[in-house]
Amino acid sequence: MRAAVVVFPGSNCDRDLAVAFEQAGFDVQMVWHKETGLPENIDIVGVPGGFSYGDYLRCGAIAANSPICQAVVEHTNRGGYAVGVCNGFQILTETGILPGALLRNAGLKYICRTVGLKVETSDSAFTQGYNAGDVVGVPIAHHDGNYYADADTVARLKDQDRVAFTYTDNPNGSVADIAGILSENRRVLGMMPHPERAADEGHGSAEGAAVFRALAGVLTPA
Repeated sequence: MRAAVVVFPGSNCDRDLAVAFEQAGFDVQMVWHKETGLPENIDIVGVPGGFSYGDYLRCGAIAANSPICQAVVEHTNRGGYAVGVCNGFQILTETGILPGALLRNAGLKYICRTVGLKVETSDSAFTQGYNAGDVVGVPIAHHDGNYYADADTVARLKDQDRVAFTYTDNPNGSVADIAGILSENRRVLGMMPHPERAADEGHGSAEGAAVFRALAGVLTPA
């Protein structure tokens, strides 16, 4: 299994994401934002958290127009797997890979703490390691994590069982308490909380590791 983790100027969770993939059995290659293509035979692309390009203009907007993101879009259009965490989620919405947008937190303050996440569906490569209805503790660390989409989009996400996670106690004002969503083909996950920061008992919790283990189970060659 091969994973590529994209690195932008300002990424600060790229190594964390790479380690979480490695602990689940992936061979990981870091890919710089100026590259125009992904390595061959990549099974999944990870877009990490941080502050790509200093969050200038709008969180994720400049990164979404970087050379590597065109390759990420092409990868997902071909049915490739991808996961975007925090700033990575912002980037995936800016590219149009996922619907909606991430706005300034309702309280206008940066939030950094562990929150309760309810697993809304186990029907995806990312969440099959949980049961729908499970509640896990996963850290958040963001200033612009307030997920917004219009009413029709939110209804479609719910009707298609594409809400992956919701907050048990909404910290940022996200519509419908949404913390993570899936693409139409269920092969792309965007989420604001950081499962890679809860992927080892040394972190104080390993409840996020199931995301990476589940992917490994799906992507392991037969």
